[in-house]
Amino acid sequence: MSRRNPFEEIERMFERMNRQFGELSQGEGSQLPTPAGGTGGPQAVSIDVAEQDEEYMVTADLPGYEKGDIDLSISERTLRVSADREESSEESDEEGTYLRRERRRQSVSRAITLPEEVSEDDANAAYNNGVLTVTLPKRDRSNDSRSIDIS
Repeated sequence: MSRRNPFEEIERMFERMNRQFGELSQGEGSQLPTPAGGTGGPQAVSIDVAEQDEEYMVTADLPGYEKGDIDLSISERTLRVSADREESSEESDEEGTYLRRERRRQSVSRAITLPEEVSEDDANAAYNNGVLTVTLPKRDRSNDSRSIDIS
């Protein structure tokens, strides 16, 4: 005789709602976010951008991710932050047969356009306690000038 989980129907209902919200959030022009733990596409990363005299400081909240889960890239004026992780949990009885086994993959991503070009080679990042901090020095425009001959 198998034991019945009284919350199983409620969990199935939440899964259906998460799938439906995920489908809506991926629709063209939709502004609905994917619910937390949803099965839709990647969720957005919360980001703060601060401008200082010589650099931009970007702070992204990525709680629960490991440093190796995070992908960070910059091209021209666009900074891309993404993170991907897998989790699993398992409950079993005395014989070792599964009563419940769940696997979940979670992705977050964000691309932001900076107000001006930065020095990509001098950019650096640090990840500490779930917070990613990216320092992007502004590009030195004084080196971009060149002399023009007059004919």
